[in-house]
Order: sequence, then structure tokens, then C-alpha cells
Amino acid sequence: MKNLQINDHDLNGKHIINSCKDAEAAASNGAADNGSGDAVQRAMGYLGRWQIFVCTAISLVKFPVAWHQLAIVFMAPKQTYNCALPGFGNASDQCHATINGSDVECTQWEFDRSVFPETIISQWNLVCSRSHYANLQQSILMFGILLGSISFGFLSDRFGRKLPLMVSTVLQLASGIGCAVVAWFPALLLMKFLSAVATGGTMVTSYVICMEIVGKSWRAAITILYQIPYSLGHMSLAGLAYWFRHWQHLQIAMTLPSIILLGYWWVVPESPRWLLAMGRQRAACKVLQTAAKINKLDDKEIPEIVKKYCLHQNAKKTEADGRASFLDLFRTPNMRIKSLSIFFNWIVCGMGLFGMTQYIGHVGGDIFLNFALSGAIQIPGNFLAWWTMNTLGRRITLVASNCIAGLASLLLIFVTSDLEWLRLIFACFGIVGMSVSFTTVYLYSGELFPTVIRNIGVGTSSMCARIGSMVAPFVVSLGTIQPWLPPVIFGVLPIIGAGLCILLPETAGSELPETLQDGEDFGKSKTKFKNGKICNEAEVTL
Repeated sequence: MKNLQINDHDLNGKHIINSCKDAEAAASNGAADNGSGDAVQRAMGYLGRWQIFVCTAISLVKFPVAWHQLAIVFMAPKQTYNCALPGFGNASDQCHATINGSDVECTQWEFDRSVFPETIISQWNLVCSRSHYANLQQSILMFGILLGSISFGFLSDRFGRKLPLMVSTVLQLASGIGCAVVAWFPALLLMKFLSAVATGGTMVTSYVICMEIVGKSWRAAITILYQIPYSLGHMSLAGLAYWFRHWQHLQIAMTLPSIILLGYWWVVPESPRWLLAMGRQRAACKVLQTAAKINKLDDKEIPEIVKKYCLHQNAKKTEADGRASFLDLFRTPNMRIKSLSIFFNWIVCGMGLFGMTQYIGHVGGDIFLNFALSGAIQIPGNFLAWWTMNTLGRRITLVASNCIAGLASLLLIFVTSDLEWLRLIFACFGIVGMSVSFTTVYLYSGELFPTVIRNIGVGTSSMCARIGSMVAPFVVSLGTIQPWLPPVIFGVLPIIGAGLCILLPETAGSELPETLQDGEDFGKSKTKFKNGKICNEAEVTL
């Protein structure tokens, strides 16, 4: 192991690595020489026909994920209503009136059904003193996703990736149909909760499978491209809601396509990495040989490659791997600052993306067109995030996207309601900014936390996003108190998040931290990001 100092003032040019690319190549060669390279990835290929087919098939799960997460926009839209009680004509508002000197509360309402013949609000009279129940449904949905991500994440580590994926798919199908047929609102909340748990399960298990079968140089690209089906699902939900305007019909229409996903049992393989981690070498070899055959790679040495890989992985395990815990995210000063900063940004992304998506139904104009447009513009936003993360780095991308989203939201305060087109433009900019931020912060946190607590760190980050998503509907409802409150909150918080990014190190092009000490030291030395690579003046280990 040879240590070299990279310094602009060092005159000995023979042994100095002059570019980040050279350093990365040298590190890769060192890994290959000592046998510690990713043998499993070499056996099945870094990205070939097999990976593309599997990842494309798995990405279809993002359609129902988008539908179930965002359906509240059409199931509980902003709907005008008037009290239907006799003699309530002199009402002071839609909820109360003074009749014969007594204050009377309305108990029956007439709803505007010109756009939506029946919604959750009109079916169960979720107005006046019961108006918070519609927001409660969305918060329960996000809490269910949070719980599903945690529980199915545990199950996927215990029982493999494929079985929990199938269980969550079946649960999503059954509970989705249950939502459409229940006759009581509490039963609807229960079915929505189970559907959300299943949605969280499909999200975490499907993403893990994709990440474990592609090479590390393709993981950023897969992370970005994995979001495109979600954006397409966002767009297509507007079409479904246009054709199925009764909320129960819409619920069935967005649930039944999940029947196709039952085919995952025959299409999606078990993760070969999980199989090897569990000591199931024969099953792992079978998956790797199938992948190698489809990718047209020589698979004659796969059993030997697998054997050497397992021996190497067992030799790398240390006592520290078993001692790492949630508290290690905050135990040391630098790690504590990074954890709190990235967690706050996750809360902002969860609140901003889902809040602005729901808020777009309040900006005026055609709700179906507005919603479809807000989904369509996320697709170029995904490709923009890919380019900026590789060119400018993770930190600058997150700062810029947060600032764009924040400023766009704040500008909504100054636009009058008659300028619907301008309000729509600012709302769309806010959604695009948050979409780029969400994609960036996901990859950023995965590279920021050291290996021994990476799952804990990313899992906690995802939990923070769900907390933000749970609060989002209540922030949107503040518009009934003061119209400027939601844009102010959606505008100020991303700007604060952008400011906290100054405390985070750049991670693009750098080696991932492995140990707790690596995580604490990461970001303390001076780094410079150029041409998609980290250039470090500190010590580089070859």
C-alpha cells in the first residue's frame, strides 16, 4: 500500500498523480491486483441486456407507486359547497348561521359536482369541523409508506429481495381494491394505510434489486432513470382521473394494473449479492450464469469466482461492523453536522415535492392539465439532475435546485389569482426544483454515510422525507387561513436547506467512506471538484 501526497507545489513530477482520473484508475487497478475487486459484478457484467431487462421490468412498479401517493389530488380536490339545511339562507358562512337567535351548525351540504360527481369529501362530508380528515388520510398514507419502507427493508434483508417484493405487490392489489368497496371512512383509512405499507415495500425492495445488479459506474444513471416511470405515472394519473371522475372508479382503475406485476415471480431474479451474503452459493451461481449467458459473457469460471469472492468478503468482516448503530450518526462532531444537514434536506424534499404537487390544484385553471404538466416537466428535470450531478457535483446541484424551488414558491405570493398561467409556471418550477433535489439528495446520502451505517443513514433519511410528506397536506390547508402561508413555507425551507448544504462535503467522484472514522474524516480536507471528479490536496491512498 503506497501513500502519495498530491500538492500543487510538489516539483517531483515522476510519482505525482496529476489528475483525478489517474487516481481513480490507479485505485481500481490496485483493487483488481489484490483480488478485492467486485468479482460478482465482473461475472454477470456491469450493465448488459440482462440488467436492462430486469431494471425495466422492475421500474413498472413506479406507476402504481405514483398513482397511490398522488391520487388524493383527484379524490379529495378543492370543491365548493353550500349548506343544504332548510332555513339556512341567512348563514354567516358555509358552516354556521344564526337562526331565531341561536347559533346553528350545518350538518348537510350541497357540493359542486360539475367536475367530480363524487369525491371522498362529498361522500363523507369532510368539510367544516371535519375538513381535517382529508389531510389526515394523506398523512396516514405517508406514515404507511414510512412503515412499509422500514418493515419491508428488514424483511428483504432477512428473506431476500424477491419474496418481500411479491408480498408487497399482492398486498397493494388487495388493499387497493378494498379502498374502493368499503362503506365507512375509518375502514377507508385502514385500507389506505395497508396500501401505503405495500407501496413503501415495493419502493424499497425494487430499488435495492436494481442497485445490486448494476455496476457502480451505472448506479447514478439507474437512480435517475428509475425515477422516470414515476414521472410517467404522475402524468398518466391525470388521464385516469379525467376518464374516471368518481373516486371509487379511479381507485379501481389505478389498482387493477398491478395484476401485471404478479408476473415478477417468473421475471425478477433474487439478488445474487443477497444469496452470497446468506451463503447460498449454488443459487447465486445459477443467477449469475443466467445473467452471463444473456449478456453473452463467458461463465465457465463463475463457481470459482464466487468461491474466491466469498472468501474475500469473509476476510474483510471486522468487529466494528457488528457494533455500528443509529447513534453513530451523531456520535462524532463532523458526522453529526452532516447527518443533521442531510436529514433536514430530506424533510424539505418530502414536504416540498408532495406539498407543491397537491398545491397545484389550488393555483387555478384546469386541474387535469395542470397536474399532467407538473408530471411532464419532471422528466427533463431528471435528466438535468443527471447532467448537473456529474458535471457540477452533488452539492452545487442540491443548492441550485433548492434555491430554484424556494424562489419559485415565494414568487407565488406576489402573483394575483387572475394570472393563472403565471401561477402555474411558478408552481411547476417549484415542482421541478424539488424533483431534482429529491433525486440528488437520495444519491448524496448514499455516498455520504460510511458503509457500516449506510443502510441506517439512508433509512433514517427516507423516514425524514416521509415526515415531511405527512406534514405537507396540512401546510397546503393553511391557504384557507391566509393564501400566502403555503408558498412562504414551501419557499423558505428549501432556501434554509440550501444554506445547510455548505456544511456538506462534495461526494461525486470520491471513494465511499467505509469505517466510522472514514465517515468522520470525510469532508475535513480541502477538495476541489472539476470535470466530474474529486481532486484532493490531502493524502490519496493507492
